[in-house]
Amino acid sequence: MGRNRRYFLLFGLGLEFSFKKLAKMGGSASVTAGFEAVGMGIIGFTVGKLLGWPVMDSIFLGACLTISSSTVIIKTFDDLNLMHRNFAGLVFGVLVVEDIIAVTLLVLLGSFVVTQEIDGMQIFYTILKLVFFIMIWFLSGILLIPSLLKKSKKFLTDELLLIVAIAMCFIMVIFSTKVGFSAALGAFVMGSLLSETTKAERIIHLVRPVRDLFGAIFFVSMGMLIELHVISQYIWPILIISTTVIIGKTLVIGTGAYISGNSLKTSLQTGMSLTLIGEFSFIIIALGAKHKAIGEHLYPIIIAVSAITIFISPSLTLFSTKLYNWLYHQFPLRWQERINRYSAEASSLRTVSDWRSVLRTYIINCSVYSVILLALVIGTTSFLFPWLASINFEIGRITSVILTLLIMSPFLWALVLRNQNSQSYRNIYAQNKFKGPIWMMRLIKVLLGVFIIIFLLRRVFSLQVALYAALAILVFLIVFRHWLQKLYDHIEERFITNLHNREIEAQNALDYAEAQKRNAQLGPWDAHMTTFDVPSEASHIIGKTLNELQWRERIGINIALVKRGQISIVNPDRDEKIYPSDKLFIICTDTQEKRMSAILREDKRSLKNTEEVEMKLDKFFVDDNCLLINKSIREADLRNRIHGLVVGIERNGERILNPESDMQLLEGDIVWIVGDKKLLKEPFLRQN
Repeated sequence: MGRNRRYFLLFGLGLEFSFKKLAKMGGSASVTAGFEAVGMGIIGFTVGKLLGWPVMDSIFLGACLTISSSTVIIKTFDDLNLMHRNFAGLVFGVLVVEDIIAVTLLVLLGSFVVTQEIDGMQIFYTILKLVFFIMIWFLSGILLIPSLLKKSKKFLTDELLLIVAIAMCFIMVIFSTKVGFSAALGAFVMGSLLSETTKAERIIHLVRPVRDLFGAIFFVSMGMLIELHVISQYIWPILIISTTVIIGKTLVIGTGAYISGNSLKTSLQTGMSLTLIGEFSFIIIALGAKHKAIGEHLYPIIIAVSAITIFISPSLTLFSTKLYNWLYHQFPLRWQERINRYSAEASSLRTVSDWRSVLRTYIINCSVYSVILLALVIGTTSFLFPWLASINFEIGRITSVILTLLIMSPFLWALVLRNQNSQSYRNIYAQNKFKGPIWMMRLIKVLLGVFIIIFLLRRVFSLQVALYAALAILVFLIVFRHWLQKLYDHIEERFITNLHNREIEAQNALDYAEAQKRNAQLGPWDAHMTTFDVPSEASHIIGKTLNELQWRERIGINIALVKRGQISIVNPDRDEKIYPSDKLFIICTDTQEKRMSAILREDKRSLKNTEEVEMKLDKFFVDDNCLLINKSIREADLRNRIHGLVVGIERNGERILNPESDMQLLEGDIVWIVGDKKLLKEPFLRQN
């Protein structure tokens, strides 16, 4: 019971975590959280030493001050109706990154309290090992867990699903301890994997009472460790540390947010919203107490500091806007202009060069495929080979190597032979001067694949045999590349479908609800009229005539009207073409409506090539290197380039809202624009 309380708490936190949310938040949250971790860690350690505490106590104090309480902050924002405020997204992004930092700290501190020494190489090895296993857990978990839950869907009652979720949690806890990590890490990782499945909301609902029960036991047990005479004895350290948390986090997080490109107002609001410590701090302290690495006084001090900061934090969150308004008006006008100018330049549209995009994809692909292949090598040589060799050594080692290579083959093909097909890659390869570096990158991938093959074969055969076999395997990859590509594409499609299945089901449910809302019944029979909007990404439909589409013959529907902007085409003939954003008025049955919806809806397979369109309000600074300088808004053609709309211009301290399309963009202007978040990153603003 004592240990399980911590596992359920971290499992519940993992269910609220999402790798996709982290990726969506971008770099600002990561920079802010990283700045906080380093800054508050140093401040906490310094305060501990100034209080005369031992080195170990000071280290754990610094670790406790780096993490805020996500549970309390989310509840506070919900109660105060702040969920949709501008700074809320950054706050939640920082909390997500803090969760990763906290789990990393648990692993590092767990290793540190055992060895009692700081070894740079050991820390690097621990972090590398952590990244390796988290990548393996994430990739294998997304590939397997949603599929297993989907196949057993009809058997999963609420009671059975709860048991399965808890069982998965404890399986990962056991596995995590077996590979040398903390049990807390395993519980958190399994929660984060289940959060990406279509059963996430249902699991969260079922697990919440269990988590709350054990969470209450956890916090009560922490409270039982408080001794009033100890608090009175350490009242000054408690007040000093509480003040350090409030002031330190406001300044450090605010500075990190400001440096990462946010406005001064958003930065201050973010900093003052995170001025508290909570559950992860308790878990870190519990780790130190378990190994008797810290003094007994640190327990009640941290708990008291947490209680004080949790009580004060909501008031600080509400007060942050008033404080900003007061501070801003205390600054001289020159300072105000510099603050606004810096914020505009720091958060302006950042161009992403073709080389940067290609290198980023190249590094990610090489890292992911290498991790998968090394995991397969280590797993099979550690378990499969010993088992087969115990039956017959010669036959066993040959069989284990062949089976391992067959499993590895699609990923070896992806690492060695698969090339990027992005527009950035084609732009670079089209230039003769860059073909040399591109071929060098391809050669590095081949050498990396050969190294992994030799690494496998060398564990079983001699080096000479391994070298000859590696060449033979490369020939095999080339000869059977088409078959391997189909196999890999199938695996990748399954992974991407599982990764996005939650969004797909949510969109399907939304489509169905909207279809029900649109339906206008024409009579007592099954036929009714409904409307469909032609999506702009439906390339398999756009530009084709009704005769080519054969909807009436294939499905049995009748198109009564096509509305195209202000034009209405009644009873369109067979030569009428379909264009993006057309509104189709269709007479059909319920079954025909579902079939038509499926035709218009984007295919699941295209998820790996497209992303959800997200509109964003952003700004950019017009300098002498900007391609749009001295051009009118109409000439800039931002509507077609980024699906964007200029909504305002700041010029010489004056704000011009909804500027005319013939207004020129001058040097020194700050241009506010609404556009596709993804396209805002395209390199159309800067000269090469």
